[in-house]
Amino acid sequence: MSFTTPEIAWAPLTPLLIVLGASAVAILVESFVRSPETRRRTQLVLSLVALVGAAGAAVVQWATLDGAGTVVLDGMLTVDRQSLAWQVLILVFGTLGTLLFASRTRAGEEAFTPLGASAPGSSDETLARRKGLQVTEVFPLALVAVGGMMLFTSVTDLIFLFVALEVFSLPLYVLVALARRRRFLSHEGALKYFLLGAFSSAILLFGAAFLYGATGSTSYAGVAAGISSSTGTDALILAGAVMVVVGLLFKIGAVPFHSWTPDAYQGAPTPVTAFMGAATKAAATAALLRVMYAALYGLNWELSWLFWVVAIASMLLGTVVALVQTELKRMLAYSSIAHAGFILVAFAGLPDTALSALPFYLASYGLATMGAFAVITQVRERSDEGTVLGEATRLGQWAGLGKRSPWLAGAMALFLLSFAGIPLTAGFVGKFVAFSAAISSGAWPLVLVAVIASAAAAFFYVRLIVLMFLTDVPEGQEDAIEIDYSPLARTVVAVTAVLVLLLGIVPGPVLSAFENAGVLLLGAGG
Repeated sequence: MSFTTPEIAWAPLTPLLIVLGASAVAILVESFVRSPETRRRTQLVLSLVALVGAAGAAVVQWATLDGAGTVVLDGMLTVDRQSLAWQVLILVFGTLGTLLFASRTRAGEEAFTPLGASAPGSSDETLARRKGLQVTEVFPLALVAVGGMMLFTSVTDLIFLFVALEVFSLPLYVLVALARRRRFLSHEGALKYFLLGAFSSAILLFGAAFLYGATGSTSYAGVAAGISSSTGTDALILAGAVMVVVGLLFKIGAVPFHSWTPDAYQGAPTPVTAFMGAATKAAATAALLRVMYAALYGLNWELSWLFWVVAIASMLLGTVVALVQTELKRMLAYSSIAHAGFILVAFAGLPDTALSALPFYLASYGLATMGAFAVITQVRERSDEGTVLGEATRLGQWAGLGKRSPWLAGAMALFLLSFAGIPLTAGFVGKFVAFSAAISSGAWPLVLVAVIASAAAAFFYVRLIVLMFLTDVPEGQEDAIEIDYSPLARTVVAVTAVLVLLLGIVPGPVLSAFENAGVLLLGAGG
């Protein structure tokens, strides 16, 4: 019996290998570096070097890519400019998220519990805090999540899609549960995220099995060929396609697959919320684009009802429920659900322009999300004794923030205006190109609903701006809020604010780059 060693083109996988290789090294650092402070610094430097290096490798690969792209692992992975564009975007979010993970308050307090395996409020946790223990495992967990997301953008096989989904989902389940304060809320959010995530993964895997049974292939090209050769509408194919799409819609956070979003956003450590809100949406959108255009394009008409219904439901529910929220992180969670609907608007009719519009939309949304949550980490409660407590996330606590810290309040206002799609911000250009893509395919009624939802959503964004700049601090509450200074968090706020402005004022170069990447390497499955 002879065995032929498979030939694998490793060079196209360089960005992915850098990140996953660094995550393996980071796990060894956890085992061999004993000092918590030294371990933390080592993990931070290793993570930043790996993420920036992988982004540089992806850019070089983009510039030197031959033809449409490269097929790797016998058609299971495809490296083209579309996947590289998403990978660079995810690496940017990963870098900003890592800076937030490492940020500390003036008193040296981190966002993460000192001992993740301890029960909330237990003597073990108290002892770990006194000893100065730190959960530096968050850095390798974040690297694994970033690597899984990068893999998610390049996969061209349904089974490998499921593997990539689990690679980046499992670290996120753990990260959500590691909040330093409000531990029970953190555990609740993580449990809901895990249970619903397992349920959605099972649905995706079941759909992949249906498509394999109907077409005899799990590769995107094989599924597309099976769909084109089938006579009429095969019920098994349609059921499998719907289940695969539903599994991906869960990660985007669209209605009715959104139930995990408010609790996970509110309970997770705020740096994890920022990273998860930006990067997960980008990775899931990239995967859904490739699945729809490379595998399920022949079912465009049959699946159009699903995108229309889910998009409208997400925009309406996200907007209406966000209007009545009094907790800031929960309000932004429902805002993200509405934005999931805006993302799905671009899928109506599967226009070619969606391939370039959606990366820009996710770039604008992700940067504003990272910046907004970075601001939240620095607005904190203060006790009567002067002790700095947890983050001030009740809307009323943000009254008069413009007088307390004009710079932070101005940055937050910029991010909120970008969410609302106000001109001269990246959010306006993102919505414009996404809605234009839908109009080009004749989905103007859906765009009309999206515009109305955007106008209504502007209310709860403007409400917070009014609180910050036009409302006085309640009497007797002048010392109840502390503006904390964290150099790393301030760096994230500054970088994201500048990018949100630049993408809103001079979006041309980035739009051109995404248009250059707006071609999928079809037939990747061979």
